[in-house]
Amino acid sequence: MSQRVTSRSSRTSQLRTRATVLAAGLGVSVALGAGVASAADTTAASGAATAVQAQAAAQAKAAKAEAVKTEKAAKAAAAKKAAEKKAAAEKAAAKKAKPSWVDPVKKYSLSASFAQNGGMWAHKHSGQDFAVPSGTQVVAAHGGTVVKAGGNGAGDGPAYGNAVVIKHGNGTYSQYAHLSKVTVHVGQIVKTGQEIAKSGNTGNSSGPHLHFEIRMTPNYGSAIDPVKFLRAKGVKV
Repeated sequence: MSQRVTSRSSRTSQLRTRATVLAAGLGVSVALGAGVASAADTTAASGAATAVQAQAAAQAKAAKAEAVKTEKAAKAAAAKKAAEKKAAAEKAAAKKAKPSWVDPVKKYSLSASFAQNGGMWAHKHSGQDFAVPSGTQVVAAHGGTVVKAGGNGAGDGPAYGNAVVIKHGNGTYSQYAHLSKVTVHVGQIVKTGQEIAKSGNTGNSSGPHLHFEIRMTPNYGSAIDPVKFLRAKGVKV
């Protein structure tokens, strides 16, 4: 009896030992499975975070590039505007520096005026006299073509002495008389402010001065008020 009991007890102990080992093994397997699952979840989360970071970095890079592009465009627009402003200022300065019309002489005194009565001429005075010393430089009041030049009033009569008549592009003519010297010739193109003669006292003149006319034709009898005309052109006579 005792041997059988011992044998059964031994078998029971062995079975229990096997069960314990199996249970322990099963626990280890479960633990390992849980660890693997946890590691997989961590890897997935890490990958998702990396993808988000990469997307954010790409968006930041694109935003920076766009900002740089916008800044360059703004600078280019500002530079263009500044250049246009500078060009306009230079053009205005050039226009101001080179007026369309100028006085025919410098440092003068106005003497006999347009339409003034007097004993020195048969009819009313046909121009404006600029009192200046003989030999004073006489310049073209406006650019144009010389159509008359020489003695005998350049064809308008001996009362004018030596004279010059210039045709201008706006359909008007300017005349310069009582000259001591003529320095241009018929057909010559002259610029505004270019010397055309020297003032004098030739013809019907009581003293050295320049007789200046603005005409509607190249000939005597078509004159208008030259001072009024010049002032309308911005000349301070």
